[in-house]
Amino acid sequence: MDPQQRKQFLDSRVDTFNRKAFIQDDPISIPHLFTQKQDREIAGLWTALISWGQRKTILRSAHRLMDWMGNEPYRFVMEHRAMDRKPFLSFVHRTFNGEDACRFLEFFQRYYHAEECLEQAFTKGISPGDAHVESALVHFRTVFEQFVPDAGRTLKHVSTPLHGSRCKRLLMFLRWMVRKDEQGVDFGIWPNISPAQLLMPLDVHVDRVARKLGLLTRKQCDWKAVLELTEQCRKMDPKDPVRYDFALFCLGLEIHSGQGEIGLAGYATGLKY
Repeated sequence: MDPQQRKQFLDSRVDTFNRKAFIQDDPISIPHLFTQKQDREIAGLWTALISWGQRKTILRSAHRLMDWMGNEPYRFVMEHRAMDRKPFLSFVHRTFNGEDACRFLEFFQRYYHAEECLEQAFTKGISPGDAHVESALVHFRTVFEQFVPDAGRTLKHVSTPLHGSRCKRLLMFLRWMVRKDEQGVDFGIWPNISPAQLLMPLDVHVDRVARKLGLLTRKQCDWKAVLELTEQCRKMDPKDPVRYDFALFCLGLEIHSGQGEIGLAGYATGLKY
């Protein structure tokens, strides 16, 4: 497969999908409800961390969390008392339960009373010269444990590359916070991480399309696969490799819904999409 043709194809798909219309049905619509930086950070991280399963279900669960915080996440985090966490004990989204919700409220409250911005929880672990954000993810896990030393089972929701995890949800959250372009889907409110350092959020949709297009060969869908795929995307755009997430993810959705399989298969055999 000709790399230049593949790049042209994916560039055209990025242009198709990276638009305001993408926001409405995607989990990123939850932090888009807010304008204050800290509101977006809290809503964004929590929504990203429960982003597995059907998007409609994710959005319902995220809206429930926002409702319980009076749709003022930062104010609630800063001012709430232990008794105000009672509704959150009933929260369930896949394996994320009420105990996890309360642990994250504990983290948010303790953290924001110590720091102004969530960005520092990541950037204090990364240098401008680092190739990518691996060390930032490792540092965030350390910060979480420092603020919630008895986190217990909740730590499984704070993935780390040290365990070989894809860290898909945290990488998606970093994309939201770091990337910025004229289309306005991602926020670009964290200036101390470069878009060039971002790594691809690797879910089943991205994995499926990346393999069909010859961008991913590793059999396991793990941290090394994230690095391999991102490196291939970096060859196409060294400054903003993760913008191809829009193309790979949305093409994967089309295949899953039965709309894109023929076109993508045709492209993969050298035919036009």
